[in-house]
Amino acid sequence: MQSTRGLSRRHLLKWTGAAGSLAVAGTLLPNFGISNALGAELGDGDIGVLNYAYALEQLEAAFYTTALQNPFGGMQINDERILAQIRDHEIVHRDFLKGALGRNAIPALEVDFSAVDFSSRASVLGTADVFENLGVAAYNGAGQLISNPDYLVAAGSIVSVEARHASAIADLLRPFSAEAAGRGNVDHKGLDKALLPSKVLPKAAPFIVTEVSAATLP
Repeated sequence: MQSTRGLSRRHLLKWTGAAGSLAVAGTLLPNFGISNALGAELGDGDIGVLNYAYALEQLEAAFYTTALQNPFGGMQINDERILAQIRDHEIVHRDFLKGALGRNAIPALEVDFSAVDFSSRASVLGTADVFENLGVAAYNGAGQLISNPDYLVAAGSIVSVEARHASAIADLLRPFSAEAAGRGNVDHKGLDKALLPSKVLPKAAPFIVTEVSAATLP
């Protein structure tokens, strides 16, 4: 198994920091059944955690790409601008994690968004709200599983961007509302949720066709 220890902190932060400014257009394409046949075993240790994050970023990047390729009726300029910015960030996150994993990366995942009505603003933004808050909880919960401090710094950088996404989507859904500040997604201390992979993956599973196995992650 190829080691990822050789990646420097500077290299990791360079790519993670790019999420705030780099605009990259792309589409996650289905892999025509290859991942269905092989499945996606995340692995253990830091490799498993990085693959776990990579799987979630694949899902988010694919979702926003699909939403912008199939704009809902009456999409406002601000809707499009924010969704496009989030899409670009998720693509950067996805590609950074794939590069960090190298040959240890799981295959491209096949996704299924048939439950989402892309013609409906409420459906698209509601799904985005779920994905972003799930992503924040996933990174928060996985932090304790990371051994390499460089990876922990990178994950902390990514989760801060995911939290901004969650806030932006909440504001689109519920402008000038207390719920836009995180009601329902933070605890009584004002802290975001933290969920382990065993709690996150079942929530993401309805949108992923590829069988994802995380037997060695809690």
